[in-house]
Amino acid sequence: MTPLIFPDWPQPDNVGACSTTRLGGVSLSPYDSLNLGNHVGDIPEYVEQNRTLLVEYAQLQQQPIWLEQVHGTRVITLDGQSLVNNQADAVYTNIPGQVCAVMTADCLPVIFCSISGDEVAAAHAGWRGLCAGVLENTVSRFSAKPDMIRAWLGPAIGPSKFEVGSEVREAFITVNSDLEQAFTPYGDNYGDKFLANIYLLAKLKLQLMGITEIFGGTACTVTEEKNFFSYRRDGNTGRMATLIWLR
Repeated sequence: MTPLIFPDWPQPDNVGACSTTRLGGVSLSPYDSLNLGNHVGDIPEYVEQNRTLLVEYAQLQQQPIWLEQVHGTRVITLDGQSLVNNQADAVYTNIPGQVCAVMTADCLPVIFCSISGDEVAAAHAGWRGLCAGVLENTVSRFSAKPDMIRAWLGPAIGPSKFEVGSEVREAFITVNSDLEQAFTPYGDNYGDKFLANIYLLAKLKLQLMGITEIFGGTACTVTEEKNFFSYRRDGNTGRMATLIWLR
C-alpha cells in the first residue's frame, strides 16, 4: 500500500484528488505514521513534517487549508483570500491551486467535482453532519447542476462495523424514510441497536439531490488496520486526509 489512494472515477484533466493512508509518515505509535491531525495529541513537529510530506506526495502547489471540523454543516469557499473562520466541515473552490481537504478516522470523506472540471469540493460527513445536511450544503455551492457533478466516497467505517443506537436510525428516517434501508437490526435486543451503512446513506442522499455519478465507498477503516486510522477501533489515533483541487 502506498501513502496515497487515488479516486476510481472519471477525473477531468485539470482536477487533482487523493486520500491518504496511515503509511509514509514520521509519527510514532499510536499515530504511526502519516498523521495529519494536530488536535489528537501527536508531537506538533511530526504533524508538520507529515503535512510537508503530503505536499510532496500529492505534488500540491501549496498546503491545504485545514479546517476546524465540528460535525456540522458549514461550508467555506476558498477564493484565495485569508480565512477569518476555518470552523467548518466542508470546503469548496473554483480557484486553481486552492486545496480542499477534510480529515477523517472513520467518518466519511466525500469529494465532488463538476464534470466540466471547474469546481471542486470536499466534505466531512460523520453521521451527525450527514444527517443534518453537510452534503446538501456542499452541493448547493456549485454553479453546476447536480446531474453535472461527480462524487467519490473515500475510506470510512464499513457497514459491518458501524454499530449505532436506534436514535441514529430515527434521526435519518425523520429526514427521509427512504434512508431506513441503510440500517440493519443488530444484537439480541431487536430494535435497540443497528448496523448503519454510511456509504449507502451518503449515496441515497446524493441521489435524492440528483447526483447519479457516485464512486468509491468500498474500504473499511476499522478492519483495514494496516492501512487506516480508526477512532472507533483505537480511540487515541491519527487522522487521514482526503483532498481535491484544481490544477
